[in-house]
Amino acid sequence: RQQKVSRQIQRDLSEIFREIGTSLAPGVMISVTGVRITPDLSLAKVYVSIFPSAKSSDVLSKIESASKGIRGELGKRVSKQLRIVPELVFYIDDSLDYVEKIDNLLKS
Repeated sequence: RQQKVSRQIQRDLSEIFREIGTSLAPGVMISVTGVRITPDLSLAKVYVSIFPSAKSSDVLSKIESASKGIRGELGKRVSKQLRIVPELVFYIDDSLDYVEKIDNLLKS
């Protein structure tokens, strides 16, 4: 059930960021790379990838300030499936930067 709920939340959050991403941070692409949810479904750790990565800390602070609105929109979408909408905690997923760094090290 945890995995099913986390996949659903990831899908819905991806759609939400696609819709409001341009108004939240123009010129930046926000992708939801993963969602980990606690066993009691009360807290969701949301991992986002931000491109270009130079703006990631600014965009993450904007996302965190808009998290109540994002959670409200998520609540509208999952109201039929979940009784309680989990709290959202956002983290930067920098795995793509790490892969690029390793790739550059291997090339030289």
